[in-house]
Order: sequence, then C-alpha cells, then structure tokens
Amino acid sequence: MTDTNYPIGRLLRSGITGFVAGCPIVEQERPSFGALVRAPLGPNDSIYGVVHELSILDDGLVRQLVTRDQPVDDTVIADNRVNRTVPMEISVLAVGHSHNGAISHALAPRAPLSLDAIHQCSPEEIVTFTNHGRFGYLRHLLRDTELPVGELLAAHVRQAAAANATAGQPEWRTRAAQEIIALLRDDYAILMQVLGALSDVLENEQ
Repeated sequence: MTDTNYPIGRLLRSGITGFVAGCPIVEQERPSFGALVRAPLGPNDSIYGVVHELSILDDGLVRQLVTRDQPVDDTVIADNRVNRTVPMEISVLAVGHSHNGAISHALAPRAPLSLDAIHQCSPEEIVTFTNHGRFGYLRHLLRDTELPVGELLAAHVRQAAAANATAGQPEWRTRAAQEIIALLRDDYAILMQVLGALSDVLENEQ
C-alpha cells in the first residue's frame, strides 16, 4: 500500500447506504469532497463510499471565541484544532463493497461497526474499484436528490480520472462521462447540471 492509504478517522454511525466518521482537525491532508474511502466489514471484507460532506462542529468555547472583540491567539486556535475532541465529521455515501478481494458495486450486506477506522483509498484501490464492471457504482451517486449531484460527480470523476491517468488509463475519464450521460438520458435537467459541473472541473485540468 502507498502512503496515501491512511486512516482518516473512526466511525460514528453507519447504515448500508452510508456512514459518518469523526476525526480531529490536523495540519495534514484529509479526504476531499468526492474522494473514495473504505471501512472494514470484517477481516476480509470492506465497504466503499464517496465523501459527500465535511462538517466542522462547534461548541461553547468556539462560540465564545468568535463573539469576542479581541483577536484570537494562534496558540488558542491550534489547541482548538488539534487537542479538542472530534471537531470534524465526514459523511460518506456507500457505493459498493468487497468480499475476499472481489469488488461489487451493489450495496453491502451489512453496515460497518462504530469506532472502526476509516481509510482514504490509495490510487491503486481507486483504479481497481472504478474499473470494475461498467460504472455500476455511479448509480448510487445519482439516487439521493438531496445531494449536490453535479458537483459530487464532477469532484469524484476528477480525482478518479487522475488516478486512472497515472495508471496509464487516460481514457477512463471519457468512458465515465459517457456512462453518466447514458444514466441521465431521461433526466435532462440533472444531466445539464452534471455536464456543467464536469465541464467546469475538467477544463481546469487541461
């Protein structure tokens, strides 16, 4: 495994359609919106998901600090971000699972357990997961109308396309876009939102 495959936090609550992890805010890379992560389902199984929300929680001390007239000292900010308990929540939409190394883009048969460690997927894992089958996992990103579907798909495609291009598969991005168009062919409004977000993101990658 590469050094990008690291634990990002521990599970707070879960279901078969998604889960939420808590982690401290520290000065190091954290999974971004649209990133692929995984949680254990046992010694040989995992559930995979895409990050769709990152929330910074407040508490009484933070409310007091932001309402003061005086500047907040840097040491107080650092202490709040590093030493205080679980100020960040990462919400994940489940998109598939693996059993004894075999990938499936169907929902997992059970939910991960609380306090299990959540891992950022390595580029190698991203390539393996996103190249299984015919993009079946994308339908999970389209099912929740409460999510910013266009932005979420664009962010995920950008990150997955980068991993696939590094692995010698630059055509993955085109194949993914074609599959998204096929999935949304009967929903013109959402299709236009998705294509607009994809265009904004991918043009910046040129």
